[in-house]
Amino acid sequence: MKNRTDIAVQKFLDGYNCSQAVFFSFCDDLEIEKNLALKLASGFGAGMGRKQEICGAVSGGILVIGTAYGRGEHEDRSAMELSYKKTQILMDRFTAKHGTLSCRDLLNQCELTTKEGQLYFKENDLLRKKCIPCVKSVVETVEELL
Repeated sequence: MKNRTDIAVQKFLDGYNCSQAVFFSFCDDLEIEKNLALKLASGFGAGMGRKQEICGAVSGGILVIGTAYGRGEHEDRSAMELSYKKTQILMDRFTAKHGTLSCRDLLNQCELTTKEGQLYFKENDLLRKKCIPCVKSVVETVEELL
């Protein structure tokens, strides 16, 4: 049986974005339908719609935390406070390990919205060198937080 990290990396290599890969790897634990999870996370990849803001893997991790601990209808604020705390821990640990939360900075200013940037991304194997380590570290951190 594959572990969550293996599932996330495989989903990422299958062409899903970093956020989708992370969120998908926790579907069974969260009892969330996999297709719905992929759709919910789809806009967060490549730093939110390829805008290269906060790393999509981190966003996927935050989706997991929110699903597991977030405040739902008719719940008090304590659930929200717990999800905030766990989100802060995830973000702090990611920054400590990778130096930044910014997708653009993680990818050495590679511009993913241009053909040239996408070519640079592929030619320099940034998917394997930069993105997969981010996906792995988010999954590992979220596992500890759950």
